[in-house]
Amino acid sequence: MRRRIAVVGAGPGGLTFARVLHRHGYPVAVLERDPAPDARPPGGTLDLHEGLGQLALDKAGLRAEFQALSRPEGQAMRILDTAGTVLRDWRPAPDEQANPEIDRGQLRDLLLGPLDVRWGQEVTQVVPGAGDGARVHFADGRQETFDLVVGADGAWSRVRPAVSAATPRYTGVTAVETSLDDVDTRHPDLAQLIGDGSVAVYGVNRSLVAQRNSGGHVKVYATFRAPLDWHAELDLTDVEATRSGLLAMFDGWAAPMLDLLGHGTAFLHRPCYVLPVSHTWAHARGVTLLGDAAHLMPPLGAGANLAMLDAAELAESVAADPEDLDEAVRAFEAQMWVRAERWAKITTAGLERLVSPDPTEALALFDDVQRS
Repeated sequence: MRRRIAVVGAGPGGLTFARVLHRHGYPVAVLERDPAPDARPPGGTLDLHEGLGQLALDKAGLRAEFQALSRPEGQAMRILDTAGTVLRDWRPAPDEQANPEIDRGQLRDLLLGPLDVRWGQEVTQVVPGAGDGARVHFADGRQETFDLVVGADGAWSRVRPAVSAATPRYTGVTAVETSLDDVDTRHPDLAQLIGDGSVAVYGVNRSLVAQRNSGGHVKVYATFRAPLDWHAELDLTDVEATRSGLLAMFDGWAAPMLDLLGHGTAFLHRPCYVLPVSHTWAHARGVTLLGDAAHLMPPLGAGANLAMLDAAELAESVAADPEDLDEAVRAFEAQMWVRAERWAKITTAGLERLVSPDPTEALALFDDVQRS
């Protein structure tokens, strides 16, 4: 019997789930509220870990295509102090493949491949208990029943309430994102400062990180501890006012660091939310979660990787036992919860060290990671 399976969300997790099942010959309805794949900017670059995101791509049969698109040189990392002194300048070996970078848009297109995504399908609610499956409610009033609905729809998941009452909690750490375009031509000094990968500067309870994407595009993140409404008197759509406010916040830092903000083209607010470290739920027939919908944690390089491996493992579990979806999902959840809790503890501790009253904590964390 052909099972009706849907995944809500066409991010890395949702697309990986559908792509692995497609490889095993099972169709999946990918439900995405965006009207088209290019409806909004895809975001920055991702480092895919060898035993996480890259393993998921192996399961999807896409490792070779990933290697052709990825940027191993993007693993490079330079750390400076606020005066501009270089404290660490790490560069990967030519054959280093532990965490190569890939632009989110390139990864999305790679995963999309032959998949038939139902764009412009906004899910508002999922209700378990429709026979052995679940009923999906759409914003336009339609309803549709599936044997299995997978919530891969991120931090503010519309699927999560079907299994859990947990909601994301603000960590007290926020980020403001801006971008530099054509950096090698327009800002050659900053291009040299950033190098092939990233440059990071850590101060007291704040940091600046610039990360190279492909095509001369750079993402810059100003991260700091602040109340959620820190910008109540600041219109973030006013580029000049926001730039001035951020420059004042980092006053006294060396000029090249401030130039990363001074040349920013627009500013986006990125407050850091998390779910409980040990987030689990009572199993509900016909519904499950993966990625940020299941285990939202600080953005320290694990999120997309975990979402993709969650997705690949769930797809393999379903493909191995399509006649008993409920047992396949139960086995997946038990395995996912253990791994997610371990990474949530790692990233929660990491955030405390990266945005710390003692900037040497961030440097020590970098050294610890390099030794591990």
